[in-house]
Amino acid sequence: MTTATIDIGSLIVQSPDVRGARPRIAGTGVTVQRIVGWYKLGLTADEIADKFGHLSLAQVYAALAYYHTNTEEIETALEQENEIAEQLAGHSLAAD
Repeated sequence: MTTATIDIGSLIVQSPDVRGARPRIAGTGVTVQRIVGWYKLGLTADEIADKFGHLSLAQVYAALAYYHTNTEEIETALEQENEIAEQLAGHSLAAD
């Protein structure tokens, strides 16, 4: 029984029309940022793969490898996402 070799470089993709061109796991809408968020909350790669169900452990590790190789890019994106969430929360509280 032979198995096909997968080029790990093909596991993370970016498309201008999907998820705002953020890096994501190929064939899914799951962004590297989302994986990193779970990782920073203390989940292991196994737990993340289990939580998503449709992701393989290899895909999760590819996302984490992308993060560790491009830390500044992903950290900047996470900071921007958090700032937007805080602004939206502030607007919501002001409306109450």
